[in-house]
Amino acid sequence: MPMPDEQQNTEFTPQAYNFDPEILREYDIRGQIGKNLSEADAFALGCTFGTYIKRKGGSQVCVGYDGRDSSPALTRALIDGLLTTGVTVENVGLGPTPMLYFAVKDHMADGGIMVTGSHNPPDYNGFKMTLQSSPVFGEIIQELGKMAAKGDFEHDEGALRETNVIDNYVERLLRDFKGSRPMKIAWDCGNGSTGEVVRHLTEKLDGEHILLYDEIDGNFPNHHPDPTVDKNLQDLIKTVLDNGCDLGVAFDGDGDRIGVVDENGTILRCDILLTIYAREVLEERKGAAIIADVKCSHVLFDEIERLGGEPVMWKTGHSLIKDKMAQMKAPLAGELSGHIFFADKWYGFDDGMYCAIRLMNEVCDAEGPLSSLTAHLPKLYNTPEIRFDVDESKKFDLVKKIVHDLKALESKEFQVNDIDGVRITTPEGWWLLRASNTQNALVTRAEADSPENLEKMKQMVCTEVEKVGYVVTFPE
Repeated sequence: MPMPDEQQNTEFTPQAYNFDPEILREYDIRGQIGKNLSEADAFALGCTFGTYIKRKGGSQVCVGYDGRDSSPALTRALIDGLLTTGVTVENVGLGPTPMLYFAVKDHMADGGIMVTGSHNPPDYNGFKMTLQSSPVFGEIIQELGKMAAKGDFEHDEGALRETNVIDNYVERLLRDFKGSRPMKIAWDCGNGSTGEVVRHLTEKLDGEHILLYDEIDGNFPNHHPDPTVDKNLQDLIKTVLDNGCDLGVAFDGDGDRIGVVDENGTILRCDILLTIYAREVLEERKGAAIIADVKCSHVLFDEIERLGGEPVMWKTGHSLIKDKMAQMKAPLAGELSGHIFFADKWYGFDDGMYCAIRLMNEVCDAEGPLSSLTAHLPKLYNTPEIRFDVDESKKFDLVKKIVHDLKALESKEFQVNDIDGVRITTPEGWWLLRASNTQNALVTRAEADSPENLEKMKQMVCTEVEKVGYVVTFPE
């Protein structure tokens, strides 16, 4: 799908450019339009990323964009920058991030850039980058920033192709659908970039499909497109209950994360959702490693082990998880935030719509409803993910100090895991405190075997946070 305005920018020329360091994040480049992100940034990134690809021996880059008002202009500037380096640019147009990832894999491109602000407010935007066989994150993003500052670019004449990949993408999604009966499903696109793909997908599925907010609108007029926040799922819950749906699914703004509601209107946290996927994957891949981030429930890790898999706890961050997954050749991985990655039959990237397909398969095969697939799991009590603002320059040092103090208390009944922040496990439960890689915030979560013990875990968090001069408040 081409951009609405095909006229290319001509106002920028390749030259040394300094990105605001704040937008060079761990997993992507992200900023606020009019403050620290502009078309000049997009053009400079194009010059830099195209150069990076050329010097790795590549020549082809796919580009896609989401439905935000600022995305078409940023995309045009990005493409202009890429073209100055001599690469061939394949513009796959408006759609979700996983569609861009699919195009990179399917067309054997050397890299890809998605212009997206994900689930951030409408005045934010950014760029998610990938190579053919690995994500772009961390040190590579910092390296791109240094290349831009030096004006160290390749110079050649590139070529631009406009390509519609929606049909091929949907066809590939459907290839792994093995559903044996028609279902009634509610789909909440949240006015994000999944709308057109979901329409194409559901037109080809049997059963009844109720679409909510499938019109792509970067102002998100109905609710914020973040399915990990319970208030954003209320319309989906009501639709499921009012219509007697088998399940409901929701996507974030760029479609790489999923939220799920069962037939009773109960929200399935993504760590519990992973137990369903793990059972299916481990039936064919006994002993396989399955990776989940440090925020996930102990129930998930126990269930993976019970099913005959190798549970692996890893750092939070979709790029970090993808990288670890590739290293371990794991068939499945996921995060509490809704990023779920299938390398089993799929390509190893996070795709909310593909996750919906795999869940539909499991519900179709179940003897009972969706809720029956998790009914055997132990009942635990937990908090949602809580974030509280701290000084950006001090956030990592604050966590290091807490880790240092708690290490002195470590014992068989007080285990300290510092793989990503600090996760403390006791006989009654666990709690986590880590620095956000995307915000000036610390993140915490707690879980226990009873409401009383959950209060103990929460109090431990509060005590440690107060020692470094901050206050965290858990919802009642």
